[in-house]
Amino acid sequence: MRARVDHIAGQTFHGRKGPVKNAFRYRIDYVLCDAEAEVSEPLLFARNKAGLISLHDSDHGGPPKEGRGAVWVREVLAANSIRNVARIEILAQPRVLGYVFNPVSFWLCRDAQEALIAVIAEVSNTYGDRHSYLCHHGDLRPILPDDHLTAAKILHVSPFQPVAGGYRFRFDIREDRIGIWIDYTTEGGGLIATLSGKRKPLRSLAISRALLTRPLGARRVLALIHWQALKLWWKGAGFRNRPAPPAPEVTRG
Repeated sequence: MRARVDHIAGQTFHGRKGPVKNAFRYRIDYVLCDAEAEVSEPLLFARNKAGLISLHDSDHGGPPKEGRGAVWVREVLAANSIRNVARIEILAQPRVLGYVFNPVSFWLCRDAQEALIAVIAEVSNTYGDRHSYLCHHGDLRPILPDDHLTAAKILHVSPFQPVAGGYRFRFDIREDRIGIWIDYTTEGGGLIATLSGKRKPLRSLAISRALLTRPLGARRVLALIHWQALKLWWKGAGFRNRPAPPAPEVTRG
């Protein structure tokens, strides 16, 4: 039996901490599916082939446009002595009319009992750089909704934030909804970012509705990012030039 693809017609919130305040909230569409199984594809959705909206392994799991999907994830897990993962899911924004940009996507790694035991947060910036943060408990016990997992930030994401400080992640992944919270803290500032929404089987009607109410997918997201950057510049937030990206692909929390 083919696995289903789920749709999260979600909401993201970003709130800046520190002396220069800025916050925004907007709607966003993610899909979630088994990364290694054949999936049931609604008429308007495609997996690893052209479609109105689509999800491609080449967009995830490795450098942008050179991804290897779950094969890369398995290599990362093995390199970090995590060998009891039975199933890997991907949670990401899909391509819309062939274009994609994911500020952050997530690999959800489950054991044979379906417990979430590891998450790889795959962070990309607008300069074409990518770095991933591997989150798990030291003893690989299940990640519960109230657990906080930490990682040192090493990728330059925003020109209005330093490459310093650390992340605190929280994951609440349920059958009917998802919630993800990222608390970035640095000396004198930081950012709160959230993603939440109901989780439902992906249907062509939902795809059509999303394209009508939130057109252009990632192009819209990228435009919103630049609009918020303009607002920060206008408010006097300090601008930082892009440093060289980190050499390693993955940081272990």
